[in-house]
Amino acid sequence: MNLPALVDYPAGITAVDTGYVRPHFDAAHLIVHGGRAAFVDCGTNSSVPHLLAALEAKGLARDCVDYLFLTHIHLDHAGGAGLLAQQLPNLKVVVHPRGAQHMATPEKLIAGVKAVYGEEHYRELYGEILPVPAERIIATTDGQRLELAGRPFEFIHTPGHAGHHHCIVDVEHGGVFTGDTFGVSYRDFDVEGRTFVLATTSPVQFDPEAMKASLARIVSYEPHSLFLTHYGRLTEIARHHMELNEEVDALCRYTRAAAAAHPKGAERTAALEAALAAHYHARLDAHGDRHTVAERYAVLAMDAQLNAQGLEIWFERTEQAR
Repeated sequence: MNLPALVDYPAGITAVDTGYVRPHFDAAHLIVHGGRAAFVDCGTNSSVPHLLAALEAKGLARDCVDYLFLTHIHLDHAGGAGLLAQQLPNLKVVVHPRGAQHMATPEKLIAGVKAVYGEEHYRELYGEILPVPAERIIATTDGQRLELAGRPFEFIHTPGHAGHHHCIVDVEHGGVFTGDTFGVSYRDFDVEGRTFVLATTSPVQFDPEAMKASLARIVSYEPHSLFLTHYGRLTEIARHHMELNEEVDALCRYTRAAAAAHPKGAERTAALEAALAAHYHARLDAHGDRHTVAERYAVLAMDAQLNAQGLEIWFERTEQAR
């Protein structure tokens, strides 16, 4: 699907393709109001030129940007924060309190990502992560509000995908910036205007009950638009809420079944990834998608692998707690 690098929505919101991994996989959202601006998420270091180009396209000087609202500190959302702060002199980085220290001193965050991806792949994807000066970081309390030129935004803590996740409610405009809590929705799978959403577990902090509670909290604001980092706007919120609840339960069932059939190790992982792939294909068939299996896999391979990893770690953690 050939989408532009910038996609404009109402209320001064623009999705900016960060260029991470592949086109239209990862978005930062630019909010412009009253001559001031904020970004929601920023991608990686290599994304920063795309964000600066978006400001130029909108006729905005770099000193007009007041905030970077980070939904959470996974590096596809926050890896470029330190570099972006160097380029935008008035920028304050707004982050969940469990992520604030990692933005100021990112060594533990970097080590965790290397453990998932390996040193070489980490360098290829993220480069050298720069710290954000501590005095430029705002750690939110649950329900806290900040204003962009008088426009209020409320920060609600939404664990499930990650313990350091919060969502940003655009109070007066009926939108919520959901990061990864409300799943991923790639434009590749839009069918006649209908969007397709998958739950995403994260590699190490998936909590299914917390995720379902966070989904319910988002929906309780009765938004008419959700803005996902992966990728862009959703409006069929009630349908997707139901689908995501069902999918979270299904993912847990697949994990328990794989664990019952195989000891911990490569066979269990392979069985779980195969179950996830079959699940995704069945859902896409029902959605009316006409891509081939290979085309679907090219889009979803990373999600299937990371979701399987997150589900296995969740299962081991919950089993140990029993």
